[in-house]
Amino acid sequence: MHAAVVVFPGSNCDRDLAVAFERAGAKVSMVWHKDTDMPKGVDIIGVPGGFSFGDYLRCGAIAANSPICRSVVAHAERGGYVLGVCNGFQILTETGLLPGVLLRNAGLKYICKPVDLKVETSDSAFTTGYAAGSTMTVPIAHHDGNYFADDETLARLKGEDRVAFRYAENPNGSRDDIAGILSDNRRVLGMMPHPERMAEKSHGGTDGAAMFTGLVDQLATA
Repeated sequence: MHAAVVVFPGSNCDRDLAVAFERAGAKVSMVWHKDTDMPKGVDIIGVPGGFSFGDYLRCGAIAANSPICRSVVAHAERGGYVLGVCNGFQILTETGLLPGVLLRNAGLKYICKPVDLKVETSDSAFTTGYAAGSTMTVPIAHHDGNYFADDETLARLKGEDRVAFRYAENPNGSRDDIAGILSDNRRVLGMMPHPERMAEKSHGGTDGAAMFTGLVDQLATA
C-alpha cells in the first residue's frame, strides 16, 4: 500500500503519521503543499495535525486552498482514501470533503491529554481493526476541536452509521460527543484525536496501531 502524507507550513505531526503508516507496512511519500499532483499509485492520503499556516483565519482554511488540496479532493472524488487527523480534520471540512466545522473548544482553552474514545462502527477500512462498542485511548491536542453540525447533518451522520468515534467524556463541547466522522462513501475519515501518537509501545500504548494495520490489510487486499 502506498500512502502520501501532505506537509503544510506549521504541520507538526506529519512525521508521526508517516511513521505509523510505515510501521504498518505501507510505503510512504511526503508531499509538499505547493505540489500540484500526488505521486503515482497512491492509495491513501494522510492530512496531518499541527497548525497549518499558523491557524490564521479559520483553522485549516488557508491550507484547504493550497495547490495540493485540489489533488486531495480529486483523489477522494475518484474513490480514494483520505485520513485527516486534528488539523487534517479541520482541513477536510474546509475542502467540503466532510460536513460540519471545528469550533473553538467550549472551555476556550487548548487541551492536550489522553482521552477514551468509543468506537461507533467497524464498517470502514479505518475502523475494521476495532470492534464496534469497544473503547480505545488516544491523545488529543487541540484548541479548535469542538465539532459542530446542524441537526439535519447530525441525523444523517447517525442514520448512515458515519460517526466513527465518540468521546467517552466530552472534552471540548463537540455536538453528540463526536470525535470522528466518515464521508458518505466511507473512504474519508476525519478525527480530532491522534491515533498516530499511540501506535507503538514507546508512546505508552498501542490503541491507535490497529487503525493503520487495518488500513494496510484492507487496501492491500482490495
